[in-house]
Amino acid sequence: MCQSLVSTCHLSYNYVISNLTSAVVLHLYSGVITVTTYGFICSVPCLLCVAASYGLTDEQKEFQKVAFDFAANEMAPHMAEWDQKEIFPVETMRKAAELGFGGIYVQPDVGGSGLSRLDTSIIFEALSTGCVSTTAYISIHNMCAWMIDTFGNTEQREKFCPDLCTMEKFASYCLTEPGSGSDAASLLTTAQRKGDHYILNGSKAFISGGGDTDVYVVMCRTGGKGAKGISCLVVEKGTPGLSFGKKEKKVGWNSQPTRAVIFEDCAVPVTNRLGEEGQGFNIAMKGLNGGRINIASCSLGAAHASVELARDHLLVRKQFGETLSNNQFLQFKLAEMATRLVASRLMVREAATALQEGRRDAVSLCSMAKLFATDECFNICNQALQMHGGYGYLKDYAVQQFVRDIRVHQILEGTNEVMRMIISRNLLTES
Repeated sequence: MCQSLVSTCHLSYNYVISNLTSAVVLHLYSGVITVTTYGFICSVPCLLCVAASYGLTDEQKEFQKVAFDFAANEMAPHMAEWDQKEIFPVETMRKAAELGFGGIYVQPDVGGSGLSRLDTSIIFEALSTGCVSTTAYISIHNMCAWMIDTFGNTEQREKFCPDLCTMEKFASYCLTEPGSGSDAASLLTTAQRKGDHYILNGSKAFISGGGDTDVYVVMCRTGGKGAKGISCLVVEKGTPGLSFGKKEKKVGWNSQPTRAVIFEDCAVPVTNRLGEEGQGFNIAMKGLNGGRINIASCSLGAAHASVELARDHLLVRKQFGETLSNNQFLQFKLAEMATRLVASRLMVREAATALQEGRRDAVSLCSMAKLFATDECFNICNQALQMHGGYGYLKDYAVQQFVRDIRVHQILEGTNEVMRMIISRNLLTES
């Protein structure tokens, strides 16, 4: 674990929320969660049955507190503004990096925190209670940093990883193309070798951070058709021939820009290739296995926040002369939401452990966790919005932003239909 994260774990966490914020705050201190929305503040006893700290070691509980506090104090108060004004919160993310969150599972010798996949999931779930969109970008950045750390040589690791871990520089993952989404192995971006450079031509679509980030981990075709013809290059911003499309207008994830990344005779040094030629697709998929755990963890944070918001609303909203919490139908709905949240968390954490241990079932479990958690957590958030009635549809209430921000989790890092394909294929081909 990096020194900054170790030091922060020993700080005091007895903050007091004094102002209304524009987003939900899940603030853990002295066994109390403070839930904040535009309209009111309520402090309620920590809901033990959905608590995210059960089963964790003391060390994990400490950095989980760090992440929850950062979410409450540095992210949640700005969540709505970042969404509405489409602000990419660079300085806030650099503050997160000071806590060790810029390279969570990158090795310490190049500036990373050296934590496990389970530790990473715990952190991303906590951060997402403050802003899903921003945390999701941080998770993608971490995935890119890990890919360079894991598949890069000594020179590449020392060149790129330290600045990525501090978030002095930001990274983007470039696999999807206009004509190849789920069928990633059919990508068309080419990289022809000429001397000590590759000449890239083609484009990538829906790239998180595109245009605002500094390092692009790009899958491109250096050989024949199919997965074995794909290699992985690191392209730096400012390279001649690298340009970007318009900033996309999205339903959610508005605190991170999304653009096409375009290569027109873009010359990239051969020394920027990760691994050997033909290994790019394997590198991309190994990155995505962790990415699926990360994005599922971000969904957990949104669902956790939404369960708290729904509970709080049921306790104070009155209809027909009594609070909604007395309605058995809504009681049962809330119970189902809590149950699905805990089930999703257990599945995600088991998959994270399997990936860390390199188990044979890791790929299937990562796919199952991503499929199950993103579907269930979206349903939880959507049900929380429904419980708010008309208020839930107003941007004055945080629950609608959680719904908008996690909808895309069922699409990216491999659609949930592709997750079903992976799971069924593994079931049918196992001997």
